Amino acid sequence: MIIHMSTATNMMGIITMNIDQLQLVQLLQLTSPSLPIGGFSWSQGTESAIDQGWLKDEADYGRWLHGIISTVFVNQEWPLLRKLYGAWQQQDLDQVVHWNRYALALRETKELYLEDTQMGAALLRLMRDLEYHPARQWDENATSYLTAFALAAAEKNIPLDAASTGLAWSWLENQIAAALKTFPMGQTAGQRIFHHIAPRIAPLLEQSRDVADEDIGFSLPGVVLASMQHERQYSRLFRS
Repeated sequence: MIIHMSTATNMMGIITMNIDQLQLVQLLQLTSPSLPIGGFSWSQGTESAIDQGWLKDEADYGRWLHGIISTVFVNQEWPLLRKLYGAWQQQDLDQVVHWNRYALALRETKELYLEDTQMGAALLRLMRDLEYHPARQWDENATSYLTAFALAAAEKNIPLDAASTGLAWSWLENQIAAALKTFPMGQTAGQRIFHHIAPRIAPLLEQSRDVADEDIGFSLPGVVLASMQHERQYSRLFRS
């Protein structure tokens, strides 16, 4: 059975996804918070930003998350996923290696690099256990989480737009969960943040299609500084 999904994009066109039930279930598995890859243990500097007093309430945090999605995801994460997904589909390992190293080069702090490579390694191990053939052929020393995610999505023929949406949802879920552990903010507030950001994902994903290969990459100095400060934070719950 094919599930036809159309997402309006605020006068920027329509993202259409044809995904069958099995692919949908496989995408839900890939983006589940219970996937054993350790995503719950990283806050990407959010814990430090809260500790420094940069983020004081629900509105601050909503703007923080929206800023990351509207810049880093649009100009970096989604374009990289697109390149890696295409390379895996075409079985072009040279291109996979190139974009994997490109992705890792964009991780600007030790913690962000470790998060990316440790989650990538964990997802790769899981796919080997689940007998994903390309995962058993991959032998790079360091694997970006994006590379492993793209491998899984391409191997199961999950439509790219669906995989891209799932990537953003998984990131948002982990970030909001991290904030709820460190913020004086209740679960309903976390759901309000998600509710406000969710409708913006489709137009931002559409916008990401216009990013040329040579323009992939975007830095948010505030996030980088928060991650750097977190590396030396006296007391912390998260690994980044």
